[in-house]
Amino acid sequence: MNRVILQLVAVGFCFAVGQALQCYKCKVGFWDLCITTKTTCENGEQCFSGVGKAAGFVDIKTKGCLIKAECNQTKDVNFPSSSSNTTVYTMTKTCCDTDLCNKAPGLPGVSGLPLAFATITALFVANVLV
Repeated sequence: MNRVILQLVAVGFCFAVGQALQCYKCKVGFWDLCITTKTTCENGEQCFSGVGKAAGFVDIKTKGCLIKAECNQTKDVNFPSSSSNTTVYTMTKTCCDTDLCNKAPGLPGVSGLPLAFATITALFVANVLV
């Protein structure tokens, strides 16, 4: 009897793991450079690709998992806090619900040096323009 229960739990575990959504994740990228890794979404989340503009011309990208209620929205990101009225960039996050559907653009496994250079350049430009 214990063996049957253990087998049922094992089968149930396989179905639970099989239902987890796999997505690409990139915390922040500039222009078409977005260093990605794979991540597993939590229950109630979908894959998303975020596209935004900083200082009116610097393209910003992000990817990952997002709660469904926050999908397909455009939001301003303020600095130093959300109560500040200084908008650093505007980001639109578009969702999809199949494994690894948020793939392009992205460069898996690229060195972080170009991203660091792009980050410093974008921050410098944002400080000059703000």
